[in-house]
Amino acid sequence: MAGKRITREKKTIVAMVKIYCKGHHAPKDAEICPDCSEFTEYALKRLDKCQFQEDKPTCGKCIVHCYKPDRREQAKVIMRYAGPKMILSHPMLAIQHTFDTKLRSIV
Repeated sequence: MAGKRITREKKTIVAMVKIYCKGHHAPKDAEICPDCSEFTEYALKRLDKCQFQEDKPTCGKCIVHCYKPDRREQAKVIMRYAGPKMILSHPMLAIQHTFDTKLRSIV
């Protein structure tokens, strides 16, 4: 069972992928396209295996990069696009993510 922090991180990445997919792929018959769905599953698995769990910083601030290089680049593209749009569609997640980015770090 995931704790509050990992659960929130999962909600955040799912929300960001949906925003990105809607803006770039605009699937008509599904919420997100197969490629974005595959990335989401990958990201959620990585969060489940995060060694820091509830002490986890945001991925960009983490000292351990658990994504494969191509997936890490894909995550950066998604987050750059969706991050600024999160404040309108998911304001609490956006505020919490910003807080986590600024204040959480692994020492």
